[in-house]
Amino acid sequence: MTLPAAQLFSSPPIAAITVETVAAWLPPVMLGLVVWLYFMNNPLRHGAWFMVRRFINWFPLGMTYAFLYMGRYNLTVSKNSLGALMTKEEFGTIFAAGTATYAFSFLVNGPLVDKIGGKLGIIIAAVGSSLANIGMGAITYLVITGKMTSHIVLAYSLVYALNMYFQSYGAVSIIKVKAYWFHVRERGLFGAIFGTLISFGVYFAFDWGEAIAEAAKAGPAKNADWLHGLIQTMFALPDGSKDAVWAVFFVPAALLIVWAVLDAWLLKDTPEQANFPPFDTHDASSGQMHVELTTMDLLRKVFASPLMLLFAAVELTSGVLRNGIMQWYSIFAKEVPQTGAEWIKNDWGLLLCVFGIVGGFTGGLVSDKFFQSRRGPPAAVLGAIMFCLTLVMAAAMHRSPLVVGLAALFIVAAVTGVHSLMSGTAAADFGGRKATATCSGIIDGCVYLGSSIQSVGIGYLASKNWLWWPVFLMPFALTGSILAFRFWHELPAATRKFNEERKAAGHKV
Repeated sequence: MTLPAAQLFSSPPIAAITVETVAAWLPPVMLGLVVWLYFMNNPLRHGAWFMVRRFINWFPLGMTYAFLYMGRYNLTVSKNSLGALMTKEEFGTIFAAGTATYAFSFLVNGPLVDKIGGKLGIIIAAVGSSLANIGMGAITYLVITGKMTSHIVLAYSLVYALNMYFQSYGAVSIIKVKAYWFHVRERGLFGAIFGTLISFGVYFAFDWGEAIAEAAKAGPAKNADWLHGLIQTMFALPDGSKDAVWAVFFVPAALLIVWAVLDAWLLKDTPEQANFPPFDTHDASSGQMHVELTTMDLLRKVFASPLMLLFAAVELTSGVLRNGIMQWYSIFAKEVPQTGAEWIKNDWGLLLCVFGIVGGFTGGLVSDKFFQSRRGPPAAVLGAIMFCLTLVMAAAMHRSPLVVGLAALFIVAAVTGVHSLMSGTAAADFGGRKATATCSGIIDGCVYLGSSIQSVGIGYLASKNWLWWPVFLMPFALTGSILAFRFWHELPAATRKFNEERKAAGHKV
């Protein structure tokens, strides 16, 4: 498919723009746009060096988190490549084992990262996940070559659970560092950046992962490019008799080590460590930074707070929607012909990236610019939109693949906005810098508790009839919206005071 430049600009044809060219250039262009928006959005008038140094901090930290996603959702890519060697129910069981481990790991890892800091936490995440991905690659090699014929689900479940244990250090570490570098009135922006990083991670997992899986196929290549040559040289069997699917795990394992080294070099946990003066972010820790919190104090910040429990409940519902779409659409599209919507199936990872970025920025910037950094209003509205979209999916399931695909993409946009606002922003606002990792971690864990629920539920129901897929998601979307309406007006006391002082001084709030 091409769009001749002559037809677009009424000039002699100079070049043709292909879908593949757009797909190749769109992610770096969007990443550049995100960086530009970061530097253009400076409501507190930070100095130029602070903005640059903060960028040097969050960019490698964020890219590490994105590649952690590649090392998380590559399991879905491998399932598609393994075919009959892994059924939908087996895949659901393996994924559920990992997500349940992820969810409960935060009871330990959240308080731990609050003690050791986000820099060490993200390095532990990257190195640990890298080793676990090597383990999953080894299992995949043994399965495909016929050297492992029993206990396959158990082996994958154990190593994927280990991977997800280390993965759980990632989110809390990035949010822990963010809490010290971003003021509450800027955290909607960071929530947007957080959503963008998640979206790039999904893009790496699905599009890069699919490209690696394609390049790993045995036999004559459809497109014998440099990637095919590299994968075949490094990972293929000497006789070329089997698809080298294990490369889907080994490649992100190597990339994670590279980013871990960069993190060790560039990251600073706080502005003070980078030779800036103390920075009060006006979150729940303002005026309390001298207080030492025990592990039980940190856990009480969540379990004794009705508001935090509401955030957690909203995130549980968003976890059902988030992975209920991202995890299953590519499997659905592989099984059910998507006539008229092939472009969604073929560029699923890229589209997840684009729609996730749009959703993250919509939620975060709307929160900061129109609701004085209140996170409830956009979360509630986005939840209602998701409920409507699940109804559309169900109605169109056997009628229009295009409508199903578009509805799924808009759900991804909405749920990325909600997730960025809850785990990436609200938990840090109300938990404060001292308890950010614990609060955001346990709330983020509820996302994966929800993911475990949908993984088993949809894995079972979709085996009967794919119509149950959107029907299963409906009540969770509606519940999440209703719960978010309950904290529509909530703000941390220090933030409310900051807003009032700015308003009294004549600043726009």
